[in-house]
Amino acid sequence: MLRQTFCHIPGIGPVAERRLWEAGIHRWEDCLRSEAPPLSRKRLELVQRYLTESAIHLNQGNSRYFAEALPAREHWRLFPHFEHSVAYVDIETTGLGGPSDYITTIALYDGVNIRYYVHGANLEAFVDDIEAYDLLVTYNGKTFDVPFLRDYLGARMEHAHIDLRYVLAALGLKGGLKQCERALGIDREDLADVDGYFAVLLWYDFFNNGNRRALETLLAYNMLDVIN
Repeated sequence: MLRQTFCHIPGIGPVAERRLWEAGIHRWEDCLRSEAPPLSRKRLELVQRYLTESAIHLNQGNSRYFAEALPAREHWRLFPHFEHSVAYVDIETTGLGGPSDYITTIALYDGVNIRYYVHGANLEAFVDDIEAYDLLVTYNGKTFDVPFLRDYLGARMEHAHIDLRYVLAALGLKGGLKQCERALGIDREDLADVDGYFAVLLWYDFFNNGNRRALETLLAYNMLDVIN
């Protein structure tokens, strides 16, 4: 996927990229080998220099190079190349980010293992743990989760980032995560009725009353967000 795009090169937008594809140049290698690409000599030299540099960064596993160079709408192309080091992340909070709001739980899933973090217990451990990953995947994380994690925990969160809200919207699936799940036939079963508001009530039931069952339900809900 990544080797088939040229939009990370300065001066190459969707129109120029389409012309390359139509000329039979579908991958970086095609452009480096082509004898007559649809580019001026000066533009070809620039493109080939960037493609050579891109291949080096890809071989080195430098996801941030491509995150900075690619338009945000193209970040989904990173997934096949970095899925071995991806963190699916979702946070639960007491509100939308007011002065008194804070993170209650965080779920982190890497495709194999799930970690969870709880306010007052191990929340701060997330800051170091997330640095082990090259690629971040969220739903609406660019707008909500990442800014909250930076402001509240001081986490750097400088990862290459695929926000599925925008990927799914481009495919015609809009709304919240659970709405998209239903459209895709994903069933939350016993937790189908739990939403963000109820998650706040669960937290306060645990925090104020010591109800461990409420915390377990909140964590199960948080974990489903990252697994789904």
